[in-house]
Amino acid sequence: MQSTVAAGEARKGHPPGLYLLFATEMWERMSYYGMRGLLVLFLTDKVRGGYGWSTADALSLYGTYTGLVYLTPIVGGYIADRYIGQRKAVLLGGVLMIIGHLLLALPGTAIFYAGLGFLIVGNGFFKPNISTMVGGLYPAGDGRRDGAFTIFYMGINLGAVLGNFICGTLGERVGWHWGFGSAGVGMTLGVIIFVALQNRLLGQVGLAPAPRLPETAKTASGGKPPAFSRQEWDRIIVIFIIALFVVAFWTGFEQAGGLMNLYTDQKVDRTMFGWEVPTTWFQNFNSVFIVALAPVFAGVWSALAARGKDLSIPLKMALGLIFLAVGFAFMLGASKESAADGKAAAWWVIMAYLFHTMGELCLSPVGLSMVSKVAPTRVTSAMMGVWFLANAVANKLSGVLGGYSEKMGEFSVFLTIVVGAALAGVILLVLAPVLKRMMHGTDEVTPNPTPVHQEGSVHPAT
Repeated sequence: MQSTVAAGEARKGHPPGLYLLFATEMWERMSYYGMRGLLVLFLTDKVRGGYGWSTADALSLYGTYTGLVYLTPIVGGYIADRYIGQRKAVLLGGVLMIIGHLLLALPGTAIFYAGLGFLIVGNGFFKPNISTMVGGLYPAGDGRRDGAFTIFYMGINLGAVLGNFICGTLGERVGWHWGFGSAGVGMTLGVIIFVALQNRLLGQVGLAPAPRLPETAKTASGGKPPAFSRQEWDRIIVIFIIALFVVAFWTGFEQAGGLMNLYTDQKVDRTMFGWEVPTTWFQNFNSVFIVALAPVFAGVWSALAARGKDLSIPLKMALGLIFLAVGFAFMLGASKESAADGKAAAWWVIMAYLFHTMGELCLSPVGLSMVSKVAPTRVTSAMMGVWFLANAVANKLSGVLGGYSEKMGEFSVFLTIVVGAALAGVILLVLAPVLKRMMHGTDEVTPNPTPVHQEGSVHPAT
């Protein structure tokens, strides 16, 4: 049965299912970023009922938690591909995360750790499969796909804004557990919206596990799945190579919820118009810049694609690393000023978030789109899991690196990130032509893509 979202659809706009996934992801990210913004502040708090941990210990747990959040999608993607389909996985993950957030709102260290566990497992089912369904809304070669992932990314960051305003404000100004509990309310709204509208707006996308191999294929290969072709192996290798550079990017970028969050709390003059801005609100600069700039970047990518001059995926991602390095150069200025005057001006941090956002828009939504296009059909969600594995490694490294600030000082940590990100960006620029060839055209846009049949797999045939 042909999916109604893929066939007979106007090519100028996007399918309505995109906006359902946008809204569902927005509320899930509200819960995630709202909780994330509070985590290290709660762990290091010694006055208002926090745990009073050291910076190194708090950032270590932060890195472990955020790392595992991005590690479990490998398993969640495999289970969805093999057994239950993407939609059931998203629903299961959402329910588990509701439980996790509500547990964090209860007193007791053991309950707190249990809540983190539910969040980790729930995210493993939710995150890779909702991202993969976005790709499944579009046929192979459809030039709208990169733009769709950028729009989807706006949903992520609108959710982050809501999370930092609602959960962050409640946590910092009312009580930590009020902040954690409000994150669970946001996740509940996301699940309700998804359940109510999925059948109407998603057609067959994500409804069933990935299609089995035809019996003729099994017979020809002796009852075993046929081996990957050389082109398929090349495409898989590209995903793994780019994942290494993704590690470099997120190791720096994820300082936002860790070291940069604590630095802003302790060493930045947050007074604006006679009022001290809550620490968690500073993380909203990234989200606000995303919402403001995402349409610009989406328009640029679409315009270049329409003219046949689209930048290659590796080239876009190399630019992302270079923007990240520039952003942390501003943090070098901030750390020098705070060392001399006790507090750094807020504009240093705001400019850092601006360039980090530009880097993020070059790398993250483009990377999600890359996996949905380049990965062989039968391992799409598993390869999406590899993308999140890179995030997992980076988040743990981010916590470890940030923890060295107690011994090395913030300046040394920020300088390490500047040099590392810039070097990685230059290397990826050099490798970009080779990686593009190894994609064998799967990343290219075709003028009039043929609608595809969606009988369970969320990934169009490539």
